[in-house]
Amino acid sequence: MTQWIPFEALVWGFVVVAFVSANLPWLTERVGLVVLPANGVKGPWTRVFEWFGLYILVGLIGKGLEFQATGGIHSQGWEFYVITLSLFAMFALPGYIWRFDLRPHLRSGVRRSR
Repeated sequence: MTQWIPFEALVWGFVVVAFVSANLPWLTERVGLVVLPANGVKGPWTRVFEWFGLYILVGLIGKGLEFQATGGIHSQGWEFYVITLSLFAMFALPGYIWRFDLRPHLRSGVRRSR
């Protein structure tokens, strides 16, 4: 007997995949999550391009899941894509803060006074 995963669990699983994907460019030094740069440090524009590429990849996965669940893909206006891009940017905030704010403070070893 085959047991199906509830639809809500699939939706939350997709949200988790989107959250992790939004943070990956800031959590790793590998370009494309595979190749280590020649100088060992990935530039900020490389991180932005990777982030945008992952946004497109997650969007394609979402379209595939929509087609699988409904049998078709609904047309969306530009507003939909602006909102999803903003949501993806919000998802990336923890990784961005880790890379450019928290990590340098942790590496310097200097404690802030209250």
